[in-house]
Amino acid sequence: MNLILLGAPGAGKGTQAERLSKELQIPTISTGNILRAAIKNGTPTGLKAKSFMDAGKLVPDEVIIGIITERLAEEDCKNGYILDGVPRTIAQAEALEQAGIQFDAVVSIEISDEAIMQRMSGRRVCEDCGASYHLVAVPPKQEGVCDNCGGKLVQRKDDAPETVKARLEVYHNETEPLKDFYESRGVLKPVENASSVEATTRAILRVLGR
Repeated sequence: MNLILLGAPGAGKGTQAERLSKELQIPTISTGNILRAAIKNGTPTGLKAKSFMDAGKLVPDEVIIGIITERLAEEDCKNGYILDGVPRTIAQAEALEQAGIQFDAVVSIEISDEAIMQRMSGRRVCEDCGASYHLVAVPPKQEGVCDNCGGKLVQRKDDAPETVKARLEVYHNETEPLKDFYESRGVLKPVENASSVEATTRAILRVLGR
């Protein structure tokens, strides 16, 4: 099964991708990870991507699509995969189609901006060991202190309210139109964000007929 996970930043795509990967026995392909791997392995497309990143520029779509096509041709993807973080725009979705990459289902995790603001503003990360917490959902035993190593818990710049607002705006302008794009192809499966991670996973598996 070839899947795409869509959803606003903070909708829980990474968490759900991890769970679905185990459940469906298919790999999760995260754009960020394969970009880093391609650069580290020095593949031709990786080197091309690196030259843009070194210059502080965004990696162009054709390079990203090239890296994804390379990755999807690997042996572990032959029974399917979950794409997380791509396509981000209609142009990328069209480029994937032109490269002959087809999807069985595009799962869109539906969650309100308010819920995301609340979720992101409560996230804290340990400065020392990188452990994640949430002031409401997964609070540390002692406020501001990591349970694992006693390090200081901080809010990442990415999770600051003004950054979250800006990221949501980009999502609504650039990525949300993909829902109509994939609906017109008959593969969009909207799933309401549930009260727990497990319940959301169950809802996704239901719409996938599992």
